[in-house]
Amino acid sequence: MSRNGRLEASLDRGVVRRVDGLGRVVIPKELRDLFNIKEDTPVTLAVVEDGLYLKVVQDTCIFCSSKENLFIEFKEKKVCRDCYNQLWGSEK
Repeated sequence: MSRNGRLEASLDRGVVRRVDGLGRVVIPKELRDLFNIKEDTPVTLAVVEDGLYLKVVQDTCIFCSSKENLFIEFKEKKVCRDCYNQLWGSEK
């Protein structure tokens, strides 16, 4: 079975991980790769009706990964001023 096939199969079943003594849960590598989660990536935990919801906090430009001059947000994705200007060819 391919790596993507294994990932799809594990997502269909759910991924079970145990909480360690410090309250940590390891996110499987395939999921970290899929959601571009690296060391020190900020995430939000929220309580939902039947459990917890984990969401990656995107605090960099979607195009260049800059944390500077974040200027506009579209569908929860941030774009810095430089990339915006390159995309639209004008200053805003």
